[in-house]
Amino acid sequence: MKLATWNVNSLRARADRVENWLLRSGVDVLAIQETKCKDENFPWELFERNGYEVAHFGVSQWNGVAIASRVGLADVERTFPDQPSFGKNGENAAQEARAIAATCGGVRVWSLYIPNGRALDDEHMPYKLEWLKVLNGHAAEWLAQDPGAQIALVGDWNIAPKDEDVWDIDLFRTQGFTHVSEPEREAFRAFETSGYTDVVRPFTPGPGVYTYWDYTQLRFPRKEGMRIDFVLGSPAFASRVTGAMIDREERKGKGASDHAPVVVDVADPS
Repeated sequence: MKLATWNVNSLRARADRVENWLLRSGVDVLAIQETKCKDENFPWELFERNGYEVAHFGVSQWNGVAIASRVGLADVERTFPDQPSFGKNGENAAQEARAIAATCGGVRVWSLYIPNGRALDDEHMPYKLEWLKVLNGHAAEWLAQDPGAQIALVGDWNIAPKDEDVWDIDLFRTQGFTHVSEPEREAFRAFETSGYTDVVRPFTPGPGVYTYWDYTQLRFPRKEGMRIDFVLGSPAFASRVTGAMIDREERKGKGASDHAPVVVDVADPS
């Protein structure tokens, strides 16, 4: 089975590219982030005509997550329990469309679009950290209940956990940028402490191996990127991963997303 994650940065704007990539890559399960559409204007037919079942969670023109699968799509879950919401000035707000799960080919896949944080002193930063803390609490519980569970936590994590995961760590630190702060990295490491493994890095070692390049200042041709898209697998899932790649070619050309697809090869269960 091939499982991929891709922040498409507006699915309707990149529908042709997504469809062509599905046909070319042969992935069986695609977790999508930043669809930027509501359920009622989601391009369901794009996936259906190519043999994929699809589940989507979108409530506005922002965020939005989906899972497309041609190996089954069962037990769809939109948001995780007690998923934090964001409201300015402490006001209550509806949960954002940032998490969706489904069981695909025996694997519980979570498509995740972790909040950005925006700035170290922004209200979104404690929201981001709380969001990750609550998710990790559930992720640890899932493994405690079933150590053999096949779980893949995939998506845009908006964290660069290692210095080599950004093109200039000194710039990030002197400017006080997000994504590399110790609280964010600690939140990422907490998932590893809970038993989850980055299954892509062993096959795509850095430095200079990125999944995201900002549209501004010629970041892509200048190779100024960040590794912020990950597949974290439970022990049982990680043991089945036989390969992984970051499809940097898909970041090229007109109308590309600012993220590249990340793909893992998963062996049949023994």
